[in-house]
Order: sequence, then C-alpha cells, then structure tokens
Amino acid sequence: MINDKHNIIETIESRTFVVLDVGCGPGKKKPEWIGIDALDFEGVDIVGNIYEIVTHFPDKSVDEIHSYHFFEHIPDIVTLLQEFQRILKNGGVIKTVVPHFSNAYFYSDYTHKHFFGLYSMSYLVKDNLFRRRVPNYQVHIDLTLDAVHLRFSSPFLITRMFRKFYEVVINSSNLFKEIYEDSWSRNFPCYEIEYIMKK
Repeated sequence: MINDKHNIIETIESRTFVVLDVGCGPGKKKPEWIGIDALDFEGVDIVGNIYEIVTHFPDKSVDEIHSYHFFEHIPDIVTLLQEFQRILKNGGVIKTVVPHFSNAYFYSDYTHKHFFGLYSMSYLVKDNLFRRRVPNYQVHIDLTLDAVHLRFSSPFLITRMFRKFYEVVINSSNLFKEIYEDSWSRNFPCYEIEYIMKK
C-alpha cells in the first residue's frame, strides 16, 4: 500500500511509465497501474480523498490518468482537472468515461452529482473538435480535447445489437456526434461518453 507522500514519490521514481487508475474500486484495469480509491478494495494502491492524494504527486510526474464512472461522483471537477494537468507530463493523456446525460440509469444513482454531454469538457479545456463553440467561464486548464466517443449499450441483448450499430455510425464523424446530441439523444439514449484529453 502506498500510504504517504514519500511512498508516492518513491513509487513513481521506480517506474518508467506512470499510469493512475483513479476511482478504480475493486476493478483496477491493469496490475501495473497505480489504483486510487476512497475505499480499500483489493488492488487499490492508494486509499483516501483524491483531492488530498493528488497534491502529493510532483509536477509532471504522471504519463496517463484513467477513470471509469468516477467524475460524476466528485464535487469539484475543475479543481481535480487542474491538479491532473499539473501532474501530467507534457504529452500526457487523461482518459475518462462517464454516463451520458441521456442514460436512464444515471438518475437511479443518488451519488451522481454531474451530468455529461458531448460538450461538457469543451467548457473546461481547449476544443478544436466541434463546430459549436462554448464559453470557458474564465477556467484555464492547459489540456486539449483530443477525442470524444459516444458509447451505446443496454443490459438487454436485443436492444444492445441495435445500439452498437448506430454507435459505429454516430462516431464516424464529429459532425454526426453533434447532430446526434442535438436531435436524436432524447429518442436514442447514449449509455456513456469517453473524453480523451492531452497536455
């Protein structure tokens, strides 16, 4: 268990490629990644509050940061992205997956604090992908939105097959993604959305 600032620095200095799996729970994606979670599940390397933990990482010490269904649970996305930007090496990548706002199951989980759509990260980081421009509200995070993928799924096999078909079509261009969210998202719900950001 990596449990203090000294251990964090020692751990990252011993690795040539540092990847964080933030909010990993019991399902850390790869054993060599550093798993971070508020709860002490098996496979979690650092247990605690992410806002405190991330302050222990030196500037430009991390190559990649991954999270899966984590950002919707935290109170302050801006502060965390600013810290992630600080600890990422130049050329580093953040990959995060969150529920799309049209996902009916999003509303079942009372711990969800934020909605996410196609443009959510465009308000926070540089976006050269989409035609629609959004304000940044004076938030300056030195990251660039590199890709956004809409994922369509269902717990029911019959609807999952249809959704996978239009996932391919909609993700074939950024324009199709924009048209989908503007005109079709209420009739054909999206399950989740992946944002890829680079420093």
